[in-house]
Amino acid sequence: MQEIVTRFPPSPTGNLHVGGARTALFNWLLARSQGGRFILRLEDTDVQRSTQEMTDSIIEAMHWLGMEWDEGPYFQSQRFSIYREYINYLLNTDRAYYCQCSEKEVEAMRNEAWKKGENPKYNGRCRDLGLDFAPGRVVRFKTPKQGETMFRDLLKGVNSVENSQLDDFVISRADGSPTYNFAVVVDDATMGVTHILRGDDHLSNTPKQVLLYTALGFELPNFGHVPMIMGPDKKKLSKRHGALSVLEYRDAGYLPEALVNYLVRLGWSYGDQEIFSREELVNAFSIERLSKSACVFDPEKLDWVNSRHIKESPSQNLAPRLQAFLQEAGYSDVDLDYLEDIVPLLQPRAATLREMADLAEFFVLPDDRIEYPRDLLDKYFDQEVVTHLNSLLQSFQNLEDFSQQTLEDTVRKYLEVQGIKFKKLAQPIRIAVTGKTASPGIFETLAVLGKQRVLNRLHNLLATVSLAE
Repeated sequence: MQEIVTRFPPSPTGNLHVGGARTALFNWLLARSQGGRFILRLEDTDVQRSTQEMTDSIIEAMHWLGMEWDEGPYFQSQRFSIYREYINYLLNTDRAYYCQCSEKEVEAMRNEAWKKGENPKYNGRCRDLGLDFAPGRVVRFKTPKQGETMFRDLLKGVNSVENSQLDDFVISRADGSPTYNFAVVVDDATMGVTHILRGDDHLSNTPKQVLLYTALGFELPNFGHVPMIMGPDKKKLSKRHGALSVLEYRDAGYLPEALVNYLVRLGWSYGDQEIFSREELVNAFSIERLSKSACVFDPEKLDWVNSRHIKESPSQNLAPRLQAFLQEAGYSDVDLDYLEDIVPLLQPRAATLREMADLAEFFVLPDDRIEYPRDLLDKYFDQEVVTHLNSLLQSFQNLEDFSQQTLEDTVRKYLEVQGIKFKKLAQPIRIAVTGKTASPGIFETLAVLGKQRVLNRLHNLLATVSLAE
């Protein structure tokens, strides 16, 4: 059985965005599901636009998403001697030729053909001149004038194009650098790539690549062109739709497993199941389940998927991630064990880790930095409430067991003795320890905060109320 080999070849001229990440994921999953190999290759032949910063960013994003590669990263800029070898082969076998036409001349040829109602393309002026190398000359591939070029797409079925519709396209620029279509064929063939999953915006390139595979004597890989991700307006997804780069989603508090889950489901289905672990995706993935229709990026659905992964993640996995966001907010000395106790209280409430960090702030604030807005003091703290809080403060001081159940029993017993309802004291207690009117369950919150923090904050609240009178 043939070993499956896939690849992801981003260009380091920009950050890795969700469209490219989804393409990478499809190729990564295909290789992993079949026990094959996954290759990372940086297509950096555009020397002026390619940067080390973008290369590092792409690699960092791949690591964060958990898409580790088996080979690479390879860099096209380091493979020019290989491309030159195959360009010379095509020149020596009369499958390519030097062209001295300027860009202005080629543009005029295309305009003339367009005015005649013909396919705008290079007219082949230098095809049979037998020109040798000279500075400024490009190398063009000799596209067959007759017949058609056909290939079978894994998603779209048989595709074909009349060769007369194709021009003699450039395979080596005037500066000697290879063009995209040529370099990608040489790379994929020499690296043993067997399956190529990519966006259907590459569909028009495939006939040219098929011709190159044939001319170079390479075996054709399996091509599969997946529909592009669309924005809500059914146009190609872009930043104007709210789509961010992969690392921007990381910095916004999304979990890598959630982003992977959501992106894979954009164009792949497995019954009605929506939430997948990485292992489930690997086990279930197959090309046959890829959609042939375009899909729409929905930020609200991504938030829902992320919230589900947050809810289902073990607290010990989330605590270090939450710690990083709290450190970013200026809380550098938060204990991980303490965060593991906090996380379960916030998991049902947070759609992102950044939201969780905001919700967790009162847990990690120094006791003397809890603020008590004057409008809340006026609304909830009359003399009767202050008297009750003083009494509860004394009861809490006497507790050796500061667990949720003990706290609840203590407060319930006090309410019974005083003949008042919990509603009378629920918000005052919550405000005293959090500075807010919304929080996780009050007894869970008290237990996680711990005895000393609760006592400190009750003292501070009572002192603040006294000063406000």
